[in-house]
Amino acid sequence: VQLQASGGGLVQAGGSLRLSCAASRRTTSNNAMGWFRQAPGKDREFVAGISWRGDRSSYADSVKGRFAISRDNAKSVVYLQMNGLKPEDAAVYYCAAGRNSYISPRRSDYAYWGQGTLVTVSS
Repeated sequence: VQLQASGGGLVQAGGSLRLSCAASRRTTSNNAMGWFRQAPGKDREFVAGISWRGDRSSYADSVKGRFAISRDNAKSVVYLQMNGLKPEDAAVYYCAAGRNSYISPRRSDYAYWGQGTLVTVSS
């Protein structure tokens, strides 16, 4: 069972990045998926989640209107499109596979975690 996150990097404020999370089909075909982030000295926080069908999504208030989560179940990949990046978005971003088919903002509802990808935003 593996989740491989990629796509992080250095971007100027106002710029965009797209994160990808490649997952094993067995892990994620019927599971909600989520993105979390953790900045230095802070707790890991929910960013976005998507239902297993991909027909529902949920976002943290801080990223609504700027980030978009999507998934391609045929490829077992989940994406996080991040636009209008701000310095406060800088963090290590983690993808996670949920224990259930519905979206949850709670870390305890996610069974598998990727290794994280670093996003740095310069002002």
